[in-house]
Amino acid sequence: MSLVAIVGRPNVGKSTLFNRLVGMRQAIVDDTAGVTRDRHYGRCDWCGREFSVVDTGGYTTNSDDVFETAIRSQVQIAIDEADLVLFMVEAATGITDYDAEIADILRRTRKPVILCVNKVDSGDKMFDAYQFYSLGLGEVYSISAANGSGTGDLLDAVVAALPEETVTEDPYAALPRIAIVGKPNVGKSSLTNALLGEERNIVTPVAGTTRDAIETYYNKFGFEFMLVDTAGIRRKAKVHEDLEFYSVMRSIRAIEHADICILMIDATSGMEAQDMNIFNLIVKNRKGCVVVVNKWDLFLKDSNTMRDYTDALKARLAPFSDVPVIFTSVVKMQRIQEVLNAATEVYANYSQKIPTARLNEALLPVIEETPPPAWKGKYVKVKYITQLPTAFPAFAFFCNLPQYVKDPYKRFLENQLRKHFNLTGCPVQIYCRQK
Repeated sequence: MSLVAIVGRPNVGKSTLFNRLVGMRQAIVDDTAGVTRDRHYGRCDWCGREFSVVDTGGYTTNSDDVFETAIRSQVQIAIDEADLVLFMVEAATGITDYDAEIADILRRTRKPVILCVNKVDSGDKMFDAYQFYSLGLGEVYSISAANGSGTGDLLDAVVAALPEETVTEDPYAALPRIAIVGKPNVGKSSLTNALLGEERNIVTPVAGTTRDAIETYYNKFGFEFMLVDTAGIRRKAKVHEDLEFYSVMRSIRAIEHADICILMIDATSGMEAQDMNIFNLIVKNRKGCVVVVNKWDLFLKDSNTMRDYTDALKARLAPFSDVPVIFTSVVKMQRIQEVLNAATEVYANYSQKIPTARLNEALLPVIEETPPPAWKGKYVKVKYITQLPTAFPAFAFFCNLPQYVKDPYKRFLENQLRKHFNLTGCPVQIYCRQK
């Protein structure tokens, strides 16, 4: 599938156009310059032609901002990857030094470049667009990304300039989705980059660098899945900017759409209240979970430290403590492969379908030996068990009096399921139904 990169200086409306092209509010938009920091991918369909769109951070130079060098490198990578570059400028401000510098870079590239002038939302502003012909990039397209005017002509030009290809179905639709979640600055983007073997996402010591949920296709060492790096989720009281509020919402949505969540915590601070909130969010959404304790190289250790830390952590996670715990140091590349192995194993457990015959054969003798407690002189008899056709492991226990099966006995049933079948890392839902 062809790839179109949207580039330009900060705050010209690249993310607004990106959201319009992909048909949803996928990239965060705000009046503050420099909101977008990573490359952000989406899909656009125009007149039966489908192509990918990548939104980039605003290109600037000679800035003291710690992010600017990383953003420049991200923009350059996007240009190298793309089949076509959509260069965006703004009508009201005219040609700035940044615009001239980017135009200079684009004239040297062999990729087709389309120049679009944004914020042309009235007739008189059309005249402001003509000055951009002096950049020497050919035809100028006047648009308003906010209200959509002119985008039809722009997309016609984009489709005409893209290389011919056959339209195929999304090859990634059936792949597992693994989201890396946690508080800010625990090493989520560093883990993503370590797994991919490239600087896919920007990493700085500043907490909250990643603001969007960034999806990447992973296909190495026999593993194939969609990897989602998310913004750090912190307590509502700590969220002061609108931008961060949207970032947190995007991360929560990433959890909702994932199959497996890798919850990263900081070894030096342990499992704090906000880590527990994120873990409970994962369990509430019935997603598979792997806990990764990062920065383990900074933790003072003796011979039993890892075992004691794991026991304390699982006690904190109870009652859902059947979760893999991996100790890593992403900076030193320690046990990175174990994270992939654990996530893949949890996905296999999460998506397995256990035959009804095996369920009944394993659990009915146990239930007969330890039946549900009698309630008001009435005895509950479980007739048979079957797995429900849900995305997560859910089981129906058919019995004569389902209303008398209480939560403690349901926990007993869950423990028996985990004992007889490998459900490590998977939340289990039990329903009692009338036979």
